[in-house]
Amino acid sequence: MSTSLKGRNLVSLKDLTRDELKAILELAAAVKRVPGDYSSKFVNKTLAMIFQKPSLRTRVSFETGMTQMGGHAIYLAPTDISLGKRETTEDIALVLSRYVDLIMARTFGHDIVEDLAKHATVPVINGLSDYSHPCQILADLQTIEEHKGQLTGLNFVYSGDGNNVAHSLMFGGALAGMNVTIVTPRGYEPKADVLSESRELAKASGATIATTHDLHEAAKGADVIYTDVWASMGQEADAKNRQAFFMPYQVNSELLAAADPDCVVLHCLPAHYNEEITYDVTRSRNSAIFDQAENRMHAQKALMLLLAGA
Repeated sequence: MSTSLKGRNLVSLKDLTRDELKAILELAAAVKRVPGDYSSKFVNKTLAMIFQKPSLRTRVSFETGMTQMGGHAIYLAPTDISLGKRETTEDIALVLSRYVDLIMARTFGHDIVEDLAKHATVPVINGLSDYSHPCQILADLQTIEEHKGQLTGLNFVYSGDGNNVAHSLMFGGALAGMNVTIVTPRGYEPKADVLSESRELAKASGATIATTHDLHEAAKGADVIYTDVWASMGQEADAKNRQAFFMPYQVNSELLAAADPDCVVLHCLPAHYNEEITYDVTRSRNSAIFDQAENRMHAQKALMLLLAGA
């Protein structure tokens, strides 16, 4: 097992090298294939899970993953910590480092995860921030590799908001060698710095990272089509206004017909059916959304093993 990640943080996928990403995905596949081989790796080890946002997949996948490896996870709700209000992020990081072996944080501001990583003396994992969602994309890449047998050279299309998921898909695709096209309505493009940084990362893998507003053109022959909710947590007030802009970017059977017949459809969930994606597509033979959800646990187990050097 590679130990290059031992003691490191995962704040964004751009922090990884191609070899480090490959090591995580290879271990994720092994953990899924033979879970019993890792059932005692985290005996007497504890993960602190900091939540500013509610969660189904993030909480259950991390907590179950720790339990299956013999460890323990502590759920810290928003009212338990009140990051930056009741106590500084620096002090929280330093105190938790005296108690636990790993810290995972699911926050609004990306700066909070960065501060935790700066001050903690144990590895910090970004479970989600408004800028990045690296753990989700590790699971996504694992799922794509399972279904397509490879990542390099695949044509990957994301339709929706240029949000944290889109950012991490750009970084992940660049590292993995996938050709990623981010399709958004005008005014909802991913951050310019992410586009620039991901294109720089893609030079080593030969991937292309592109943005466009033409979904049906981008979807022609696509190997993977991915979507996400149109309004993320914290944007609920703008959700109705967004629908008019985003409805032409819905993933439906008509769009799927333009893609490769064996195209894999992904959604990081929760889904708003008949908004960003139709229910029938999520239950079609092309859909891998529940494999994707399951793989959150396997990918995160691999990540924790490597960061902890277990």
